[in-house]
Amino acid sequence: MTSRLFAICFRAARPADLAEFWAAVLGRQAVVGTRGDAEVLPAGADGYLLRFVPGQEPRTGRNRAHFDLTSSSAQDQRDTVDRALAHGARPLDVGQLPEEGHVVLADPDGNEFCVIEPGNAFLAGTGAVGALACDGTSAVGRFWSAALGWPLVWDQDEETAVQAPDGGTKITWGGPPVAPKHGTNRLFLELEPPGPTEADRAAEADRLVALGATLPGAGGPRSDGALLLLDPDGNEFTLRAG
Repeated sequence: MTSRLFAICFRAARPADLAEFWAAVLGRQAVVGTRGDAEVLPAGADGYLLRFVPGQEPRTGRNRAHFDLTSSSAQDQRDTVDRALAHGARPLDVGQLPEEGHVVLADPDGNEFCVIEPGNAFLAGTGAVGALACDGTSAVGRFWSAALGWPLVWDQDEETAVQAPDGGTKITWGGPPVAPKHGTNRLFLELEPPGPTEADRAAEADRLVALGATLPGAGGPRSDGALLLLDPDGNEFTLRAG
């Protein structure tokens, strides 16, 4: 058995405020936690839990990962953009060309995201969050395929993508050149081990390390009980307590 993807997480300056933003954009419900964290709940089978946790570091470069949001029509794309701007997003120039159909924005914390034009075949049927698009090597895509037990749905020209067997949000890696890493990533994946005991989590951590992950520093659980690991590209992810 393998870990399952429990949540896509954001380190945020004001977790509750950022959760409210994403809840408004996606039409979902935000829930504020008791430890300064917040969550945006999935809309049925559409997407994954989004978690917002304290601990954002100063901005020193673009994120290594961003959301690609889907659109069912040109009007739907405009509505998503207008809704995001009304709740505190801002337009962002990352070198996109005028003839390109997607719209690039930054959320209130400066995290980039794209609103993709309708008719994108690669994101068809994925839900509102079509992809978590990452800078990364093809090797890290294959690592995550094995780590999650998700098939590779794209592996060409050093670009890779994985998707759960039952569909939903894809995770993609664009291949070289990979953006430099500046400090701790703001976006990271949180995994739930396949069993409830500490022994289950230890065995799963060993499996992930055998696949290419590493335990940074002295390892060991964080204050919230999660175990911090790094994938083969050096991106942080966590393994929840059982």
